[in-house]
Amino acid sequence: MIKVIKHENMGRSDRGWLHSLFHFSFAEYYKPDNIKFGALRVVNDDRFDPHGGFGMHPHDNMEIISYVVDGQLTHRDNLGNGSRLERGDVQYMSAGSGIMHSEYNDTNEPLRFLQIWILPDEKNAEPNYGDHRFDWEDRVGKWMPVASGEEGFAPIRIHQDMKVLVGVIGSDETLYYDLDPARQAYLIQIEGEGMVNGNELDAGDAAEITATREVSVRAKTPSHYIMFDMAADEA
Repeated sequence: MIKVIKHENMGRSDRGWLHSLFHFSFAEYYKPDNIKFGALRVVNDDRFDPHGGFGMHPHDNMEIISYVVDGQLTHRDNLGNGSRLERGDVQYMSAGSGIMHSEYNDTNEPLRFLQIWILPDEKNAEPNYGDHRFDWEDRVGKWMPVASGEEGFAPIRIHQDMKVLVGVIGSDETLYYDLDPARQAYLIQIEGEGMVNGNELDAGDAAEITATREVSVRAKTPSHYIMFDMAADEA
């Protein structure tokens, strides 16, 4: 079963320097029937204006992934880490018992990134930070593993039974994914226009995928995707 969520129907926020699209309930956008999908709690499509950003603020008991779509994201935290990530790079924080961090666009160009929060499978783990700079070509024409709770599956290890994958394909190209019937997936059309199992997706749209074995993603225009494979919600 495929349920398409159009970006026009998602939550929105505009703070002047920050322009956000909320896939799930977040901040001022509250929708009680859209709190999460499996262990996926937050996906915010955030756009920072030049020199915009958040100062030091706390998180706890959440696995947080930032996937940079365009521009540069600068991170600092109370563990002493500092980094600047660019298009296609990934930042990861296991907030665990508590972490403080800031995130900024320190450039003269706009920044777009996906801020992803995943519910952890254990409470109050030791806080941890990491980032990974993937070669862009490693996601072209295939699903590239980014993060997973399964040891050895992806460069980034998270505290949850979930696989995070990204893929890039050209017009009229197709990506296939074999989804375990006991699991479900959340797919986002980050850029471009395409279809998932015949259902149309515009840039910014998403799809909840349940009770489906073969997932077929076809690009109508050059396309960029992220997918989350996770344990199915209990009936």
